[in-house]
Amino acid sequence: MNQPAYQKKDPLEPVQEMVQACIQCGTCTSSCPNEFAMDITPRHMWRMVLMGRKKDIFQSKTFDLCSACYYCTLRCPRGLPLTEAMGRLKQIAARENLPKYKTSVRFYKSFMESVRRHGRVREMEFMTLYFASMKDPILPLKFTPLGIQLMSKRKVSIQIPSKGEGTLDAVFRKVEELEK
Repeated sequence: MNQPAYQKKDPLEPVQEMVQACIQCGTCTSSCPNEFAMDITPRHMWRMVLMGRKKDIFQSKTFDLCSACYYCTLRCPRGLPLTEAMGRLKQIAARENLPKYKTSVRFYKSFMESVRRHGRVREMEFMTLYFASMKDPILPLKFTPLGIQLMSKRKVSIQIPSKGEGTLDAVFRKVEELEK
């Protein structure tokens, strides 16, 4: 489907293609270990995707609760890549910077920045990056008791934030290049 350059492609289109053969059998819902906590069932989510109800999808917490266990994908009688489709919905929410998901997107980006710099997560740096991105001076205070407890049990060490060696920099650049 060729669209003129001035028309913006619907971000749901790739997800719709992934689930277009859904027969609404409910196997995904009955397979999901997190379904009990979801506000709408996975089966209903796929129907909303097919109908293009973007606003309703992103007001829901269903796709956000997907733990990527792959049960739905493994048990789908049509062999649909449902876990991948849920992941795509998460990517759309992050890319469009939806207010409801800003916290988790910032958390993920801070985590990945620490991994990129050091080849592993450095917890103190990661949390510093996260709290700084949240721009809420009260937020770190809410986590102080937990931080003290973790440090006293030597689960988190105090390390001075640094630029790191960029151990995984080349890998990250290659992924960014492939994603474009």
